[in-house]
Amino acid sequence: MPKASVNGVELYWEETGQGAPLVWVHEYGGDLRSWEPQVRHFSRRYRVVTYNQRGYSPSTVPQAARDYSQALLVEDLHQLLTHLGLGPVHLGGCSMGANVARDFALAHEAMTRSLILVGAGAGPVNREQFLQAQEATAAGLEREGIAARVRAFERQPTRASFKAKDPRGFAEFLRQAGEHDALACAHLAREVMAKRKTIFELEAELKALRVPTLIMAGDRDAPCVEPSLVMRGWMPHAGLVLFPACGHTPNLEEPGLFNLHVAEFLAAVEGGRWAGWSR
Repeated sequence: MPKASVNGVELYWEETGQGAPLVWVHEYGGDLRSWEPQVRHFSRRYRVVTYNQRGYSPSTVPQAARDYSQALLVEDLHQLLTHLGLGPVHLGGCSMGANVARDFALAHEAMTRSLILVGAGAGPVNREQFLQAQEATAAGLEREGIAARVRAFERQPTRASFKAKDPRGFAEFLRQAGEHDALACAHLAREVMAKRKTIFELEAELKALRVPTLIMAGDRDAPCVEPSLVMRGWMPHAGLVLFPACGHTPNLEEPGLFNLHVAEFLAAVEGGRWAGWSR
């Protein structure tokens, strides 16, 4: 079982295929298994790396709140890529993982060959409602355990289209979510998602970022549509894909269409012809 000792924790990681490195960072509700449709597809041409962030077994699961923050997750990724000797990399993330990938690119632009942001930026719109939801999530996890989070996913509007169109896939997502550590997930909700900087606090940095970027969101992922549009307007070499009738995880909900768009993006980047960007 490959693990890297980095930043005070051990991170479990997997590598598949050969070629230019393509690294995926998972969402709050998932883990590295969430990228399986992408691992199988892109490992035919790329060296695909996935990993479990801190708080997701078999990576280290710290029990103290102080061991969770956006800065720690970004530095975990930085040290993992350094440990593996990777960089620059094509870097993609979903939701919490997309925010980690974005902030990594801001801090380590030279290590980021391209950036793929999926369901990113939730939090600045209806801010108080967002913060209340994170606290409710954390409190429910502390009170009822991981079952509280699974029930919440079943009811979330941003997951409804996945559940409706692919019950088997959604059931697998719920099973995997139910294997996560309740206390770690509570800390992640309070210390990472509620406290990370919003896109509006990062406006200047995003406008200065010269990394070719693909922003992706489902049109039924209401908390992420507006932030995605805003980032597309700010980032000088960004393009935007909105998936029709799709929720928060288009990589799982519409894997064929998702992989097609990513493949075209990566080909454009490697050809030096993406959204005004050139080598």
